[in-house]
Amino acid sequence: MSPDAYLAMAETESRHWWFVGRRRIIETVIARLVLPTPARILEVGSGTGGNLEMLSQFGRVQAVEKNPTAQLIAMEKTARRFDIRLGQCPNEIPFSGERFDLICLFDVLEHVEEDVETLVALRGLLADGGRILVTVPAHQWLWGTHDEFLHHKRRYSAAELCEKISAAYLRPDKFSYFNTFLFPLIVVARFKDRLRKGRAASGTAVPGAPLNDLLQKIFSAERIFLKRHNFGFGISLLAVLRAS
Repeated sequence: MSPDAYLAMAETESRHWWFVGRRRIIETVIARLVLPTPARILEVGSGTGGNLEMLSQFGRVQAVEKNPTAQLIAMEKTARRFDIRLGQCPNEIPFSGERFDLICLFDVLEHVEEDVETLVALRGLLADGGRILVTVPAHQWLWGTHDEFLHHKRRYSAAELCEKISAAYLRPDKFSYFNTFLFPLIVVARFKDRLRKGRAASGTAVPGAPLNDLLQKIFSAERIFLKRHNFGFGISLLAVLRAS
């Protein structure tokens, strides 16, 4: 990601409907996993630290982040309560020899050229019965200025992500699209961005409070459905993986 993207994330991730809604969905998914108490948790690509507090309710959290600016922001934001180390995937993950009950990659894999190799490396850090929780953007046909601003390498189809999971000798316990309720609205916004070439992507700024609150409630409501079901379409994909 660009430095501007990290600064924007630091400013908005505590309030923007997408960050808040995604955290609530992820929290619900993790709560339904059978993890040890307390669990050993690793967040890969922790960015500016917006997920660390949420993850800490489930156990001891450590993190790895590629960007020194993002690492510093995260450490200051969380009063240096978390072990956040510099590193990158797949060959510079600074936790060799350690094992984790849960490894999280929240919209990270699409930034990595060697995505299969990254999943293989992280599989090697799993404790017995451990899980990897992955979220990624879906549908290459939605590619636009938003993806370019965030330095994405790709957006995934369900079939492509499944192939790469299998190639890393992992298997899904859960596999679903999400960000489904707002799918039509976001698709329209992406196509409008294409017509407005050269301008900033829509949806990155925090909307006015009433609209932001409404969008957050709609998005985060998906967590209720995801407790027992999977969505067949959406803007993003979510997978809970274990070693096969």
